[in-house]
Amino acid sequence: MHDNNKNIGQGSGKEWKFWILFWTISILFLAGWHIFWQVKSKGCLSMLNYVRPIIRVLPIEDHQKKELDTIFDILPKIARGEEKVFLILFQNNHELRPGGGYIGTFGILKIKDEKVTFIDTHDTNVFDSKIETGIEPPFPMSSLLKISSWEMRDSNWSADFPTNAKKAEYFYYLEGGEENIAGVVAVSTELLPSFLEITGPIEVNGYQGEYNSKNAISKLQYQVEKGYVDQDIEEGKRKYIIKELSKKILEEAQDLNWSEKKKFAEQIEEHLNQKDVMVYFKDENLQEKIKDLSWSGEVKPAKQDYLMIVDANLASLKTDQVIGRSFEYTVDFTGERACADLKIFYEHRGRVRDWLIADYTSYLRVYVPNGSWLINPDEINDIKFGQEQEKKYFGTIIKVPLGKTKTVSFSYYLPDTINENNYRILIQKQSGVKSVKGTIKIVDSNGKISGYDVELSRDREIKK
Repeated sequence: MHDNNKNIGQGSGKEWKFWILFWTISILFLAGWHIFWQVKSKGCLSMLNYVRPIIRVLPIEDHQKKELDTIFDILPKIARGEEKVFLILFQNNHELRPGGGYIGTFGILKIKDEKVTFIDTHDTNVFDSKIETGIEPPFPMSSLLKISSWEMRDSNWSADFPTNAKKAEYFYYLEGGEENIAGVVAVSTELLPSFLEITGPIEVNGYQGEYNSKNAISKLQYQVEKGYVDQDIEEGKRKYIIKELSKKILEEAQDLNWSEKKKFAEQIEEHLNQKDVMVYFKDENLQEKIKDLSWSGEVKPAKQDYLMIVDANLASLKTDQVIGRSFEYTVDFTGERACADLKIFYEHRGRVRDWLIADYTSYLRVYVPNGSWLINPDEINDIKFGQEQEKKYFGTIIKVPLGKTKTVSFSYYLPDTINENNYRILIQKQSGVKSVKGTIKIVDSNGKISGYDVELSRDREIKK
């Protein structure tokens, strides 16, 4: 179903198609765009075969060479052959969900013969309203969101993006979508300021004021939540500004110089590493390549200890923009069994309730190694237990009033397979959460303490 779709493959001009392709590939696969730009600008992807040997002698780090080599494996398969259709999920991390943020908008993107032939965005709420799925939502969606059916806008309930991508595609078809989806891409609101830092401030025809890297997110949220009412815009069309804003950014991008393109490429690579952009291909070979670059947003296997802290904002408006998070994690090997103590600190920095900010309610899940055993269940309200992606999780609903702080503590035994010899812990960052400060303490069997301070802007592995 694609009402009001715009086919940009007709009458839009060769350069327009090129620049949409420029930004699309940047978002999907970019890590070293400056090389691909030189090849693509000559209109000849076959030149990649000549460029790839150069990668090996470039004065860049090994991981960047690996990224470039993988990208050059992927690009021809995306740009050539039959038309490829991608489902794009725009996730608002100011309303945090386990997979990154509330999916208020989604897009359909088509690529064929090195050209974007079609692109459009849809209000997910409008799309969901066309049919009642009848699928019971996961706990505690029903009670906190007051909904009876699980639908596409809430599909990213897992901390694992491949799981969410498959679920979003499932709901897309269930609710009437007809495109043959080749892949799914999640994009965070964090990308918009990056775009505007490069293009500079822009104005959108038909809408008041200037959008810049500082105000764009808040201004856009106001427009789709309240501003459209004063402008006599139908509720079902309140998110049309997203289409116009995207078009304007693409137009401005044509004037970027070489240095600005390179700067944006570097920012996109950082967004990929921080899970602001996550990619899923239905083609298993392509997916393995994305997974190898850690751009798949998966819950990873861990050799020893593991930790992932996952929040889900439920009926707390866009309050995550004023929520501060930090944590302390201690693993103690002085007893008969290794014992872990986790403290998670929340700070609600909001002061006034309004249309964006409210008291904060989250369904918190802590992912730990399978076989872990919670010691202090009586201290945690309505604790839930579950398993996902070969991990165990402890879940609980937390509430943090405006201007207040809250500490949540979990004490648990680790499985016997984890010992102090060659101890290591993989800590994964939740998509949509900005950098989180943490402290790791490892107490060996003799009582000696090793301490580590971490800035969790991406997944981290700590070795003793």
